Amino acid sequence: MNKFQFMGRLTRDPEVRSTTTGTQVTAFSLAVNRRFANQNGERQTDFFNLTAFGKTAEFCAKYFRKGAQVLVEGRIQNRTWEDQNGQKRYATDFIVEDTYFADSKRDQTGGDIPMAMAETSNDTIVDGGEYITVDDTTDLPF
Repeated sequence: MNKFQFMGRLTRDPEVRSTTTGTQVTAFSLAVNRRFANQNGERQTDFFNLTAFGKTAEFCAKYFRKGAQVLVEGRIQNRTWEDQNGQKRYATDFIVEDTYFADSKRDQTGGDIPMAMAETSNDTIVDGGEYITVDDTTDLPF
């Protein structure tokens, strides 16, 4: 199985480009805190460069912003090529396949929220196009 899962904050706004065949490609960097502290009691952070393609790339470009906390899942891919000097080079790529928001709505700073995840001011939750009125005095309908 080839799968990764990272939760962290975007270090910059996503960069969008297209392949020669017109497929959208979005690149972004994620700062991920390590689970444990070092000997000085400090938590270290790893920075991962991630790439998304197609519809996932479009979603990331539209809704992800610097500082947003997100959860991403995907696969790890290795590449090899020869540089200008004939040296064999290697790279490991993190290809994003699934994305989730990890901030609370309150923590988000501006930007549009996709309608499938938005909450309106009258306590009506939009869930994939279906509207559900939430009443605090009763149990939730799901």
